[in-house]
Amino acid sequence: MIWEPTAEAVGSANVTRYMEWLHRERGIALDGYASLWEWSVRELEEFWRSIWDFYEIDGATPYAGAVLESTMPGAQWFAGARCNYAEQILARASAERPALIARSESGPLRETSWAALRGQVGALAAALRARGIGPGDRVAASIGNLPEAVVAMLAVTSIGAVWTACAPDFGTTSVLDRFAQVEPSALIAVDGFRFGGREHDRIAAVRELQSGLPTAHTTILVRSLLPEREPPAELKATCFDRLVQAPCEPEFAPLEFAHPLWVLYSSGTTGVPKGIVHSHGGILVEHLKSLGLAMDLHVGDRYYFYSSTSWMAWNYLVGGLLHGTTIVLYDGSPAYPDAAGSWTVAAETRATTFGMGSAYVTACEKAGVRPADALDLTSLRTVIPTGSPLPPSGWHWLHDRLGGQVRIDPIAGGTDVCTAFVGGSPLLPVRVGEIPCRWPGVAADVFDDSGRPVRDTVGEFVITEPMPSMPVRLWNDPGASRYRETYFSLFPGVWRQGDWASLSSQGTLRLVGRSDSTLNRGGVRMGSAEIYAVVERQPEIVDSLVVGIELPDGSYYMPLFVVLLNGATVDDELRQRIRAAIRQHLSPRHVPDEIVVAPAIPRTLTGKKLEVPVKRILQGVPVAQAVALGAVSAPEALEWFAALTIRERTSGVPS
Repeated sequence: MIWEPTAEAVGSANVTRYMEWLHRERGIALDGYASLWEWSVRELEEFWRSIWDFYEIDGATPYAGAVLESTMPGAQWFAGARCNYAEQILARASAERPALIARSESGPLRETSWAALRGQVGALAAALRARGIGPGDRVAASIGNLPEAVVAMLAVTSIGAVWTACAPDFGTTSVLDRFAQVEPSALIAVDGFRFGGREHDRIAAVRELQSGLPTAHTTILVRSLLPEREPPAELKATCFDRLVQAPCEPEFAPLEFAHPLWVLYSSGTTGVPKGIVHSHGGILVEHLKSLGLAMDLHVGDRYYFYSSTSWMAWNYLVGGLLHGTTIVLYDGSPAYPDAAGSWTVAAETRATTFGMGSAYVTACEKAGVRPADALDLTSLRTVIPTGSPLPPSGWHWLHDRLGGQVRIDPIAGGTDVCTAFVGGSPLLPVRVGEIPCRWPGVAADVFDDSGRPVRDTVGEFVITEPMPSMPVRLWNDPGASRYRETYFSLFPGVWRQGDWASLSSQGTLRLVGRSDSTLNRGGVRMGSAEIYAVVERQPEIVDSLVVGIELPDGSYYMPLFVVLLNGATVDDELRQRIRAAIRQHLSPRHVPDEIVVAPAIPRTLTGKKLEVPVKRILQGVPVAQAVALGAVSAPEALEWFAALTIRERTSGVPS
C-alpha cells in the first residue's frame, strides 16, 4: 500500500458530498464506495438522473427519462433534453481565477481569464456563422495544445458544428486520412510549432491540407510560430487573432442530447482510422461524473494533462473546465529542455492534478529524474499515469519521488468513450500494480472465452451496461455494421474494449495489455504488459517490445526487442538475468526465444507500442500495409523490423 485516504481527504471529496446529497435529496443511503458502485450500475436510470440534478445541468427542455432503452448498441439517453456542451463549460466562469494557463517551450506563461475565454469564443463563433457554418457542419483543426485550440473547439461546438482535430506533428497523409472522411466546411490550422527545441514551419502542410479538403471553403490560420507573419496570399486565410479581437457574447444553439459534439479517431495503425462520433449530452454528463466524482476535480484546482490534440486526453483535459477548474496547456516536448520538462511545467503552474503517459514515468525513472528535489511540487495532490499499464517500478518511483501525500490514480479508458472506465477514488487506498476500482456508472467486468465472468484470472475486459459517452455512431457507417463489428461481435450485447484484464473479488483490477496482441504459447496466454513490467526493471533497458509469431510449421516464435541505455550492451549476463526474471516472476513458457537490440520501439503518437503492426511486419506484411506511417513515432524503426527476413525469424534473429 502506497497511499491511504485521510479523514480530511474523505470529508472534502466530491464523491462524499454526492453521497450525502443522495441521502438528503433522494433518501438513498450508501455505505461506502463499493455500495455506491453497485447501486450506480444496477439503477442506471436513477444514477444518471442524479448526475444531471446534482450538477444542476440547465437544459433548454426537460427530458422524458435518463435512459429509455438500455440495450447495447442502441441505448437512448435523456430523450427530449436539449443542451450545449460549450454553454455548460462557460457557465462555470469565475472572476477569481483564470480558465487557462498556457506554456510553450519558449516564452512566459500565458493566462486567459474566463471573461476573455467567453468573449473570444463568442467572436469566433460569430465569424464562423458569418461564413455560413452552422449546426452539423464539420470544422477540422490541425493545431497544437494552445489556448486558441480551446477557444476554437468551444466556438465550433457552441453553434452546433462538429469539431475534429489532429496535432500538427501528424504527417499530412495521416491528417487527410482522418479529415477527408468528415468533409469539413472549414479548416483551422497553425502556422508552425516548436518541439524539442526545434521550429517546424507548417505553411506548406496547410497548402496540402487545403488541396486535399475541397469542401473546406474557409481557412483560419493560427499564427503561433511567427505571430507577425502575414499568411501567403494563395492560402486565402484569415488570421485567428484578428477574428477574436472584438470579444462578444456567445450564442449557444440548443441541441438534442445526441447531437454530434466531435469526431475522434482510432489509432489508424492498421488501416484507415475510424471516426468516432460523441454527443454533446453524453460527454457532458460523463465528464461531470468522471472528472468530478472519480478524479475529484474541484473549483480552484489546476489540472494539467500532458497531451496533444490528437489524443482523447486533450478533450478530457478541456472537460476539467466543467468543474470550474483552471486547465494547464503545454505545447512542446515533455522532455525539453531535459527529462524533467513536464514536471517543470507542473511546478511552474502549481498544478494540483497532473496526468501523463506511463511511458513518460518510465523514461523519468530511467533518466534518474528527482522532480520533487529540484522543483516546488507542494501543490500536487494527484498524479495520473495512463496510456499503457504502469510497471511496478514506475509506481514505486512515483511514490518514492513524490511522497505519500500524492495519490497515484492509474486511470484506464479509451478514445471510444472519451473517458476512463476504471481508476482510483479519493475514498480508496492505492496499492502497487492495482487499479483501485471501477468508476461509478461503469459496469466493467472480465469474461472468459465463453462469456462468463471470471475473478482473479486474466480475461476480456468488457462493459455490460451502456454508458452515455459511448459513440452515437462511427462516421460513414451506414447500418452501423462497423460499429457492431468493432465493439459487439465477440459477446452480443456486451461491449468488448479489446484489453486483457484481471478483476479481483475485492473489485481491484490489473490491465495486462491489448487482447489482440496476447502472447499465447502452448495454450497459456499472457499480456505483453506483464513482460514489460519485468523486463524494464533491468537498469540497462530503456524500452522493450515483445510479440508472438505463429510460424508455418506450427511452432511459435517469441522475440523480445529491447532499447538500451547509452553504453549498455546485451551480453550473456543480461540475457540470463532477463530470462531468469521472466521465468521466476511470470512463466517459463514465456521466456523469449531471442533478445534483440532494436534502434527504437515504434509507438502511436499517443504512446502505445505497435505490437500488432510489428508482428504483421515480421510475418512479411509490407510496412505501408501494416501501419499508417503518419500515425507513428519513430517510423524509421519499422523499416529496421522489416529488414529481418523470414530465414532470420525462423532460425534465430541476429542481435
